[in-house]
Amino acid sequence: MQRHTPDSVADAAAAAALLQIGAEIGADQVLDSGETFSASDMAKAAGVPLAGVTAYLAALLAAGLIVEAEVPGDFRAAADYPDLRHQAGYVSWAMNANGPFIDHARAFLTDPAAAARTHRRNGRRVAVSSRWIGERAFYPQIVEQVVASGALRVTDLGAGAGALLIELLRENPVRIGTAVDSNGAACAAASEAALASGVHERLTVVERPIESLVDDPGPVVGAEAVLACYVMHDIVADDRTAQNVLGALRDALAPGGFLAVADAVSYAREPQERRFSALFTYLHSTFMSVHLPAEQEWLDKFAKAGFSQTRTVPVGLPGGRLFVASR
Repeated sequence: MQRHTPDSVADAAAAAALLQIGAEIGADQVLDSGETFSASDMAKAAGVPLAGVTAYLAALLAAGLIVEAEVPGDFRAAADYPDLRHQAGYVSWAMNANGPFIDHARAFLTDPAAAARTHRRNGRRVAVSSRWIGERAFYPQIVEQVVASGALRVTDLGAGAGALLIELLRENPVRIGTAVDSNGAACAAASEAALASGVHERLTVVERPIESLVDDPGPVVGAEAVLACYVMHDIVADDRTAQNVLGALRDALAPGGFLAVADAVSYAREPQERRFSALFTYLHSTFMSVHLPAEQEWLDKFAKAGFSQTRTVPVGLPGGRLFVASR
């Protein structure tokens, strides 16, 4: 029988399903903590009966996602758990976060406006799957930019479950952060994660849309770094909105501050990018009515908003780019 490699389609699909179950019951923070844990620890954290958690852990152990620790009855994530979770993120984002689009494709292709009002994505699923992808695909490049700049006041727009900000706050004990997201479930997840990580006193979570910063830029005023990961494409689809929002962010930045936007370009053509980029572009244009700009279009929008210069930094996500725009 042919052996499957760790990055096979079957392995990625199985890991995605098992880890999605963990995210749905709230056990993902236990698995992601890097600490050893028992079935009782997970049952308490997830609020699930011990018998159910015991069966779930047996499956994770059999799948090699966790291993037995030195103390009998304790477990910890396997050494390759971060790699498997990263692979699972793509499956989870494609099939779970965007499940309403796939499940109701006929409705969207028949009456897009009516379907969009009825069939909405689960904000927590979007946030969790994006984190699983982002922690390996583009978080490192953003963290590098923030650390190199010495920025101590950071705002993350569309922060989702807050993983990027939490990583930055843990990197420097005097750094403070503000997480802005319009989805209540994502904001709740960010607050929970900050508390679990011990950085909650330095993280402020604000539930509001990015567009609101034009009239009330409070969460970004004086920030030395403003981050926006895969949320700005919703803003820049309209030229007037793009100029208003980007202009407000530029004006609110502290002197010497920068805006780091990790986002997608439309239908990237490189062989290693084209398939995921095609899915990302199609889902946004057809099901979300969002036009993804080409790379030069992104650069032009930053220039029109008054940024002095914008650098493009490669990232690991297919079709993704990191734009670092300086005030």
